[in-house]
Amino acid sequence: METIKVNETKSMLSKVPEVTIFFWIIKVLCTTVGETFSDFLNVNVGLGLTLTTIIMGIAFVIMLYFQFKTTKYVSGIYWVTVVLISVFGTLVTDNLTDGIGVPLELSTVVFSVLLGLTFLFWYLSEKTLSVHSIYTRKRETFYWLTILFTFALGTAVGDLYSEQLGLGYLHTGIFVAIIIACSFLAWKLINLDSVLSFWVAYIFTRPLGASLGDFLSQPKEYGGLGFGTTVTSVIFLIPISAIIIFLAVTKCDTSPKIEIETVSPKQTSESKKNVLLQTFTVLVAFLIVGIGGYVWCNNNIVSKTDSSPTTLKGQLTDFIRIENDMLKYASSNNFTSAKTKADELEHDWDTSEPKLRKIDSSTWIQIDGTIDSVLSAVRSKNPDANKCKTVLQNSLNVLSESNNVAPSSNSLQTSSKLTSQSNPQTTSSTKLKGQLTDFITIENEMLNYVNLKNFTSAKKKADELENDWDTSEPKLRKIDSSTWIQIDGTIDSVLSAVRSNNPNSGECKSAIQNSTNILNGAN
Repeated sequence: METIKVNETKSMLSKVPEVTIFFWIIKVLCTTVGETFSDFLNVNVGLGLTLTTIIMGIAFVIMLYFQFKTTKYVSGIYWVTVVLISVFGTLVTDNLTDGIGVPLELSTVVFSVLLGLTFLFWYLSEKTLSVHSIYTRKRETFYWLTILFTFALGTAVGDLYSEQLGLGYLHTGIFVAIIIACSFLAWKLINLDSVLSFWVAYIFTRPLGASLGDFLSQPKEYGGLGFGTTVTSVIFLIPISAIIIFLAVTKCDTSPKIEIETVSPKQTSESKKNVLLQTFTVLVAFLIVGIGGYVWCNNNIVSKTDSSPTTLKGQLTDFIRIENDMLKYASSNNFTSAKTKADELEHDWDTSEPKLRKIDSSTWIQIDGTIDSVLSAVRSKNPDANKCKTVLQNSLNVLSESNNVAPSSNSLQTSSKLTSQSNPQTTSSTKLKGQLTDFITIENEMLNYVNLKNFTSAKKKADELENDWDTSEPKLRKIDSSTWIQIDGTIDSVLSAVRSNNPNSGECKSAIQNSTNILNGAN
């Protein structure tokens, strides 16, 4: 074996750490804090997805510049760069999914291809993919590009299985941990190529860390431990800092020298064939497991979903209720409660994604965009009441139209104009503003039942509407008597239509829609 001393030339200094137990511990910790810290900036601080991406992108580029400027591995610079690239890689996928609406399946395929091409060009250029050989600018460029794609791909795969396919963060984390363990055992027991084993583990530590972060930060009612993103980030930043200081002092992950093995051409040829065969086998195994798991999860979703729905009709009532509650809180400037409802909306929407997206993907994507706007507006650092109400009303319109609990936007606008012309006082009055949300919710639910021809449930809602309306009469009538009288008349028409011996769906829907329009105008 021929050995080249490190101090003989700067170009031979390794720019990455030795792969020790500390490497994997801090890698998972960095991945986890990257996930929670991005959520902290996006949600808790209220920067939003776009601004968070810009800030973290700039920070990543700055640290990458310092990483390239160094002539050797420096633990602090290297690991801070890893933290930032983990955040930025995650945000790249999040922007594609949430910002542009790119399906996670497509993101997974694209990032897989990009990662594969990076590995291919890296190997063709340098004849190695080993992280122990990162001592030239070109290899370091390939290395960090690979790291970026591993985080983006890990995010896409993790979100695809945990959220869209409904596997859940905990189960996804366990599954990923099993894959990493199998890779380690294959390396130890059956001589799986160390470089191949390393990159398999490196890619899958991303969804593992994300699952751990979500499990710790998510509220208890959503299956987490309820630490929150702030506390979780701090919990992980402390050991990260401690390990970085330890590594900087002890230098136990720094290679004292670079070793180059001299092997015969025959050995090299046989080794390459063996590695190629192993790589092909691993890729086939991942394709079988990945595609098989995708098909199984999809079939599982189908089995849990009523086969009859071909639209989202009647599936969105709970989200309309939550957004109506949020609108009520926003109207009264109670943003603490509005943000609590935003958490509920996000959780319930994400949980229902596999089922709803399976029924109508294009409509789901449209609604998902409006809900993202709602969450961003309500969770901003200094929420603007008017902006919140605008995005909520827009989202409610889209939800209601998809749920078939309101007329189309064109007919709604026409109806609103007619109502305004026939009774200007109704739509211009702001006295009952924010007081009628509960009645709108009840009538929306009634309309949903009427659309389903479930008049038994519609009549129960009619009883609830009558009771709540009568109970609120003293308060509302005192605020605006004339508007109350007009609304009271439309509600009487609704009750009469729904409670008839043989309810007519058309008459019921017409009465409810007319009443809802007037309620919305007064609200």
